[in-house]
Amino acid sequence: MANNPITPGVSVTCSALSFQWPDGTTVFDGLSLSIGRGRTGLVGTNGTGKSTLLRLLAGGLRPSRGSVTVSGSLAYLPQNLTLDTALRVEEALGIAERRAALRAIEAGDVSEEHFETVGDDWDVEERTLATLGSLGLGDVELDRTVGEMSGGETVLLRLAALLLERPDVLLLDEPTNNLDLFARRRLYEAVDSWRSGVLVVVSHDRDLLERVDRIAELRSGAVSWYGGGWSAYEEALATQQEAAGRMLRAAEADVRRQKRELEETQIKVARRERHSKKMDAQRRAPRIVAGERKRSAQESADKLRGLQEDRLSEARERREEAADAIRNDAEIRVSLPHTAVPAGRTVLSLHELRPRFGKLHAGNLHVHGPERIALVGRNGAGKTTLLRTLTGELAPLSGEAKTFVPLRFLPQRLDVLDEELSVAANVARMAPGITDNHIRSQLARFLFKGARAEQPAGTLSGGERFRAALAATMLAAPAPQLLMLDEPTNNLDMASVRQLTSALDSYQGALLIAGHDLPFLESVGITRWLLLAEELQETTAEEVRDLLEASEAS
Repeated sequence: MANNPITPGVSVTCSALSFQWPDGTTVFDGLSLSIGRGRTGLVGTNGTGKSTLLRLLAGGLRPSRGSVTVSGSLAYLPQNLTLDTALRVEEALGIAERRAALRAIEAGDVSEEHFETVGDDWDVEERTLATLGSLGLGDVELDRTVGEMSGGETVLLRLAALLLERPDVLLLDEPTNNLDLFARRRLYEAVDSWRSGVLVVVSHDRDLLERVDRIAELRSGAVSWYGGGWSAYEEALATQQEAAGRMLRAAEADVRRQKRELEETQIKVARRERHSKKMDAQRRAPRIVAGERKRSAQESADKLRGLQEDRLSEARERREEAADAIRNDAEIRVSLPHTAVPAGRTVLSLHELRPRFGKLHAGNLHVHGPERIALVGRNGAGKTTLLRTLTGELAPLSGEAKTFVPLRFLPQRLDVLDEELSVAANVARMAPGITDNHIRSQLARFLFKGARAEQPAGTLSGGERFRAALAATMLAAPAPQLLMLDEPTNNLDMASVRQLTSALDSYQGALLIAGHDLPFLESVGITRWLLLAEELQETTAEEVRDLLEASEAS
């Protein structure tokens, strides 16, 4: 990823940055940070404002208060990228005018305007081809249209266009979303080769985040810094959480001790008051003397009680601070006994299946019992089309697919939810005959407790929306004994990925997952790997990795 020359002192700085959405929702309030040279991975849970921060840095949003300062030129790759499909590749790369000027000069037209257009960029075509080659787009012709390229190729094409600008600062927002395994590797190589300037990447891709120099974690409107890649960050976080746990236990013990001491103080004061009254009665002290003694004793008692109450209040504050440092990474632990499938039972059968779109010409497959199958392949191979064909949503061109157990499908779009209905109502809609009490008890295990189950689906954050869609799918009636997921980890933060993994641990049926996230696929206990090309090829995780290595070598 060459990007020379670099402006001296390249950095990105936010000073007292504040930002609110038009509805009044505050995202940042006085955020200050400085990002210097090197590769920075910006992480955080869904909804913390990572993409918003990148848009602020890129100038796509204006802060409510404060400032953003970028020294040097900046390029930005947004998360939801759309390119005009009618554009030629050279136009999408921004080099069409320079190519045309070069052609005119080569043909003998020495007009000054052509030389002005080319400037010093005489090797623009060679640089372009080299950049495309480094991203695995070496076969893409510059006169080809964008509409002829796959979604993953268009992401890499846009990245190539940014690299050709030779920016000092490069911002990437979830660049591996929708990239196949091979395209991801090309992007990893590009990040590995970044040697100067500022690179900031927002991602939930663990393999990508291993390649950064530092992790910046955005949490509660502030940024914390960790040296190294994702593994070093997780290790540092685990150490922090262990220390935070010790502090919380010590703070809780202190609160209990202060409560005890306050109770003992109150008992002592009560005893003193009773004793004082008894002595005054026996001595028959003058009323004015007895009153003075009572006031003095009362002041002493109030002071002692106040001291103990202050200590208890301080101990509770320390406990609250310690509790805030403990991260809430609650896991989904749900019981799904009705999803179980006997080992020998046929779940799914494909015979000479040819879907309407994609590369599969004649697919044959038999799934028995609670197998866990990963469906991998290049962008455009037809993974989503195959899943939609298996659900009956798309009719095949030829052949047949039969399912022999209840089937549920969770698509990338998460459009199984009715935006107007509550979480509980969405589940009830897909689970007719199931009591409201049972639905709510199960939703609590999906981390929708009490009033949270009444939230309209349209108001949920990204991670909550995924959990709600997963709950509606897994709690459906009849219980799904074949569950199909299409790129389930796209746009999920790490906490949500862990929650998905724990939910799938509870699932006892057959599982078919189309995906590119190898660490996630390996974590859910895949038993069979299928590579989708012109036919369904049995493979292994090791062979998939070997294919990736071979694609890198080529």
